[in-house]
Amino acid sequence: MDASEPLFSYGTLQYADVQREQLGRLLDGSADALTGFRLGRIAIADAEVVRKSGETHHPVLTPDPEGSQRVAGTLYWITKRELEAADDYEAGEYERRRVTLESGREAWVYVAAPGLEME
Repeated sequence: MDASEPLFSYGTLQYADVQREQLGRLLDGSADALTGFRLGRIAIADAEVVRKSGETHHPVLTPDPEGSQRVAGTLYWITKRELEAADDYEAGEYERRRVTLESGREAWVYVAAPGLEME
């Protein structure tokens, strides 16, 4: 397995049940954090995503102009196929973006899609 794609998760992709169902396995990750974004919450419209996560509202990142916020999460190394499966799970409300984490590692992260209404 070529787990060459770094993915930073701060929300439901950290849940074991979501990983097993959406990616087909339990991921092994390491703690990391991201600055330059702030954490909010959004209502999830996709009933299948709500079923998998067990939550009607998920966390979401938006740019923090002051750069003072710190969002803790987990860095995972996944395959390209798993990254595509994560894209399917996060479809609609999120867009995938490349960022630099506190550790200095670059990773993909899901942030609020343009025009998304946060609660």
